[in-house]
Amino acid sequence: MDTTRPSPNAMAWLLLSAAVIVLDQWSKAWVLSSLPEHTAVPVIDGFWNWYRTYNTGAAFSFLANAGGWQAWFFTVLAFAICGLLTWWLWRTPRGEWRQALPYALVIGGALGNVIDRLVHGHVIDFIQWHWRGHYWPAFNLADAAIVGGAIGIAVFGLFDGKRKAGE
Repeated sequence: MDTTRPSPNAMAWLLLSAAVIVLDQWSKAWVLSSLPEHTAVPVIDGFWNWYRTYNTGAAFSFLANAGGWQAWFFTVLAFAICGLLTWWLWRTPRGEWRQALPYALVIGGALGNVIDRLVHGHVIDFIQWHWRGHYWPAFNLADAAIVGGAIGIAVFGLFDGKRKAGE
């Protein structure tokens, strides 16, 4: 396994992770100071609400009622994933944005939600999408960064794999 570090490497992309954390925490501070709990505030009627709620679990409230241990589990898991992705950034050339961008998004989103778990004991969610009586689970900016990053990792990985196979 090649563990050499390219020069310059993609560690500068951690600035994007920091920006995601700042925007996520700023938005959640706004939510806590401005939105009522569990009350829909329409943004785009029939599609998008602000809806302040809390999640003690993970995606789609997975393990939300597990008794409290899950907060520590998800915190440790997030740190492990962020550590792995940071190591991958360290090994990635700075110009390889298709690798670096998604890694940075996942790192920022994961740490944004970790801050919530450590400070509040739960994650603050506030974006609610719905259509004709069907409601998507509420989420936040950190969740959006994680999903966007995960999609980027999958899509760019697939395209890069096909490109390298054709070389």
